Amino acid sequence: MISTASISQELGQVVQQNLPDFGPFEEVYRKIHQNPELSRQERQTATYPAKHLSELGFKVHQNVGGHGVVGVFYNGDGKRVLLRADMDALPILEKTGLPYASEKRAVFEDGVEYPVMHACGHDMHTVVLMATASLLASAKGCWSGTLICLFQPSEEAGGGAAGMVADGLYDKVPLPDVILGQHVSPHKAGTVSIRSGAVLAGNDSYHVKIFGKGGHGAVPHKAINPIHMGARIVARLPEIITTKIAPDEFAIINVGSIHAGEAENIIPDHLDMKLSVRNYDPAIRDLLHREIVNTICAEVTASRSPEAPHIKLVDSSPPTVNSPEIVAPIFEAFKEFFQGSAFEMERDTASEDFADLASPLGIPYAYWNFGSTEPA
Repeated sequence: MISTASISQELGQVVQQNLPDFGPFEEVYRKIHQNPELSRQERQTATYPAKHLSELGFKVHQNVGGHGVVGVFYNGDGKRVLLRADMDALPILEKTGLPYASEKRAVFEDGVEYPVMHACGHDMHTVVLMATASLLASAKGCWSGTLICLFQPSEEAGGGAAGMVADGLYDKVPLPDVILGQHVSPHKAGTVSIRSGAVLAGNDSYHVKIFGKGGHGAVPHKAINPIHMGARIVARLPEIITTKIAPDEFAIINVGSIHAGEAENIIPDHLDMKLSVRNYDPAIRDLLHREIVNTICAEVTASRSPEAPHIKLVDSSPPTVNSPEIVAPIFEAFKEFFQGSAFEMERDTASEDFADLASPLGIPYAYWNFGSTEPA
């Protein structure tokens, strides 16, 4: 039997012998960072991996599920492995003071103009996968199988991974045996962390509209105030966690936005509310959905609302639950290759849609973090 240590030593030699020159990738990173693009607008960003993969000899498919790019490198018999990176940026004003800081603004689908920044590391993800493609293409004599490099749009706004699958991703490329993803993290550069089971929470975002009867603040008895309804709903939602979820389970219900009316002496006829809901377990997700709907409907009925509430699920990302059979050999290789710099990943309550590439088709996957900060 070949030991993990000997495999790790051999892997290290392959990596060192095939490392690309990082200079061109650093230049691309700065360009992407300085010119970020919002979800579903990644047109220019997508040109970088598309051109790079084509030059390496990959069969490249563009505009998959929007601006998605996927390239296939056929290298004989063996496993089919898909590596994924996301490309989109966030509507955030950059204040880093970097010489290549973003000054870009863009109009999103809601018609509002926002400052735009790569604040979640997707510029790094894109360039790292481009460099990885170079390394593996150079080292093709050391492995056999099929390498699939996927650059995903619209992770931040949601729907990007599912959109690529719905657009025929797996009709264009071979169905992978395993899918691997990673995320840059604010830990020391040179460290990696991974774990089996749940690593990221699932997220459901709701937009809720409740209806009252408008009127003047001087005669509130002639109106039905939706603000009162909204206040009671906001107060009752946390009770779902305390009364329906076991203490050793994880769940969050967060009210992030509530708006009604424009004047202090006018009772509005409706109220808008936005919620986010997080969990690690699909069964708990279903329970939370039922209880949220029941809570809202019970309150508006008790308040004699003239119309049923509108409760719309606007975005949904599944929990990211790593496959133990995939994580085990990766973690062992990490520990040997990175020596004392590989750790068990902590569960994160953040969410993303990586699992949508795999879970609906039963494909096993693994997702890990890698550090990015200067050593102290």
